[in-house]
Amino acid sequence: MKRVVAIGVVGLLIGLGLPAEAGVPTDQLKSATDRVLKLLQDPELKKPEKTEERRKRIRGVADDIFDWQETGKRALARHWQPLTPQQRNEFSVLFADLVERSYIGKIEAYSGEKILYGGETLDGGGQAIVKTKLVTRSNTEIPIDYQMSKEGDRWRAYDVLIEGISLVANYRTQFNKIIARSGYDELIKKMKSKQDELVTGRGAQGKKP
Repeated sequence: MKRVVAIGVVGLLIGLGLPAEAGVPTDQLKSATDRVLKLLQDPELKKPEKTEERRKRIRGVADDIFDWQETGKRALARHWQPLTPQQRNEFSVLFADLVERSYIGKIEAYSGEKILYGGETLDGGGQAIVKTKLVTRSNTEIPIDYQMSKEGDRWRAYDVLIEGISLVANYRTQFNKIIARSGYDELIKKMKSKQDELVTGRGAQGKKP
């Protein structure tokens, strides 16, 4: 799970090279990429005392391009419908925070990997898939597809598929197991506990929500 999310989130934020036929979804994905690269390369923000500011601004870009509520809705699947608006908002905020806090360090460890954009497909109903490939430093190519939906004049990602493996599907499996075993309230309790660990730096690698 960690490899899937890490590659997807890092991949979003280190893209290079637009194809000539790129459309609006790809353009907006690339724009977010450029903004993060600028933050990572800013000498002022590289200073140790600027760490929190840098991370806050990187997360701001991620919040702009990712539709966390739609991602969370799909990850919870049938468990989403019974939730109140307040519960949905609480879950979406927790979900976004956990993903971003877990992988922000990997984004900051960017060391020259590349993303090649391979085109996009639109279904005419406000849905798009932007195809990319992550080229590692050893020249291994890893396919990464971003599933996006249109909100007004903006396109936002709600799922990332790495080598055909879905971020949403992986989280759905984890969430279903916890809810089936202990209920939705226990899932929220575990997510808050994990959030506290990440904030205080006590989180152990490999622990699930």
